[in-house]
Amino acid sequence: MTFTPRGVGNPPAVRQDQVKPDQRRSAGVFAGADRAGSGPVLFDAVLLDRDGTLVEDVPYNGDPEKVRPVAGARAALDRLRAAGLRLGVVSNQSGLARGHFSVRQMRAVHARIEELLGPFDTWRVCPHDDAAGCGCRKPAPGLVHAAAADLGTVASRCVLVGDIGRDMGAALAAGAAGLLVPTPVTRPEEVAAAPAVAADLPGAAAEILRRQAAIVPVSAPWPKPAAGPARRGRRGGTVLVVRSDSAGDVLVTGPAIRAVAHSADRVVLLCGPRGRAAAELLPGVDEVVAHPLPWIDPDPGPVDADEMRALTARLAAVGADEAVVFTSFHQSPLPLALLLRMAGVPRIAAISDDYPGSLLDVRHRVPPGVPEPERALSLAAAAGHGLAPGDQPTLRVAAVGVDPSRVRLGASGYVVLHPGSAASSRAIPAGLAVGIARALGEAGHRVVVTGGPDERDLTAAVAAAADGVDLGGRTGLAELAGVVAGAGAVVVGNTGPAHLAAAYGVPVVSLFAPTVPFGQWGPYRVPTVRLGDATAPCRDTRAATCLVPGHPCLAGIDPGEVVAALRSLGVPAATVPGAPIPTRLAAPTATVHGTTATAGAVAVPATGGSGR
Repeated sequence: MTFTPRGVGNPPAVRQDQVKPDQRRSAGVFAGADRAGSGPVLFDAVLLDRDGTLVEDVPYNGDPEKVRPVAGARAALDRLRAAGLRLGVVSNQSGLARGHFSVRQMRAVHARIEELLGPFDTWRVCPHDDAAGCGCRKPAPGLVHAAAADLGTVASRCVLVGDIGRDMGAALAAGAAGLLVPTPVTRPEEVAAAPAVAADLPGAAAEILRRQAAIVPVSAPWPKPAAGPARRGRRGGTVLVVRSDSAGDVLVTGPAIRAVAHSADRVVLLCGPRGRAAAELLPGVDEVVAHPLPWIDPDPGPVDADEMRALTARLAAVGADEAVVFTSFHQSPLPLALLLRMAGVPRIAAISDDYPGSLLDVRHRVPPGVPEPERALSLAAAAGHGLAPGDQPTLRVAAVGVDPSRVRLGASGYVVLHPGSAASSRAIPAGLAVGIARALGEAGHRVVVTGGPDERDLTAAVAAAADGVDLGGRTGLAELAGVVAGAGAVVVGNTGPAHLAAAYGVPVVSLFAPTVPFGQWGPYRVPTVRLGDATAPCRDTRAATCLVPGHPCLAGIDPGEVVAALRSLGVPAATVPGAPIPTRLAAPTATVHGTTATAGAVAVPATGGSGR
């Protein structure tokens, strides 16, 4: 059973024909923050850490009289409850293992917390210390999976709010969303690595509800085309959707494109040449038009007037009733909007911080840091498009296979290691990739190394270190998708195969260079362990080539960390041919009603607070 909450907090679409000219410059990001609605949801439940998040952190507290809620906790939790979200607590309590308090005393503390903050729908507690190597002690994902099951949902439909890096690690490893609320004990590197940060618990609640409401479609901001009844959804007509960038950018726009397809008769996708192969994998796309856009392409040629006239004519030939222009946060939709107006497209929606004049009918605005799939979905919703009933806001691609005559992989469950990237700043350094491959091979993993035609020397060296399979230059994107689909996990930087893995639900060990925000571009709603220095000097530079000698954001990773990350994700070191491949660790965990738990897969170092 799943639970369908009703959220609040997303800005409505801003229609240019309903705003006075002197007001168009100041369309607010947070206008209409209490808009409620029904439709697709991101979250069924909110899981919360206990000490430092719900109540002040008193080391090894077994005394109910010492319970002090954090500021605004009751009102924040009641707001989440009122929105239909179920609440659970997931807490490391190593004081039980160390004898600082008893189960009875812990229960008394929990009863006092509920007396002050209201009821919770489940409590999940890890009673172990680090030496137990259990699968429930955060940052292992066991508590998150168990709490989600208690609440009738899955981890990917939960958000975990906590105050230290362990909490965020557990959220990512389970495939849940993570939201950090720092306290004085939170280390700066934990803040830097967090997928999202809120100033306090009320702010976290507000952000959860804002994200929840963001993908709920507004009432159609323009009339249904007169061409006839819709075959798919409620509006019909031809919609031109645009995402001009690399394959990964196209893949993360997939949920929004499916939302448009649900309410359109026909969807035409305009993309760049680098994104065409990904566009052809997306469900809901009826036709692909590939054309470079010089204001988007990272290595553009000069603007050619004849080419722009040809593109305008091609867009006019589509006969679109409307266009939805998807962009990244640093890109402008306005040059293309001008061409679309010249092509006769009557209605255009896009995200734009810049004043659009008469170029946009729906000028949508989004706060910074929103995950790219949600950012695109919120634009689709502002234009009146929502996902079909039963469709989830996750990445998806068409089912593909691998030609066995070209690629000999054996049974599924191998580890894909993809060391390269079109942007060298986001690639795994060659020496590190070789070391990772060697460590994986020594740990018993079967390794498949993938890469493009210009990376064959790299992939050959990496595969040789693990006696693995070298597929460098031997797969197009569709075949690469098939390879990823059969993997037990993918080890990769911030590049396209990470998003392919998310589309197939394959766990990811993400060696993520912080040139762009992890919370915006990291693998979406899939079990993930992030490795690398999130505080490196390249942080938020968007640099395509490394700015710092030695690639310090990734070069400091120990290959053994990758092996440990796979263990924490529940990826076995060896597989039996034909056996199912687990995608997460599912160790039994203790609840407030007892302390029994079994040992999990990996021990992790203590950090923060009272050894939680």
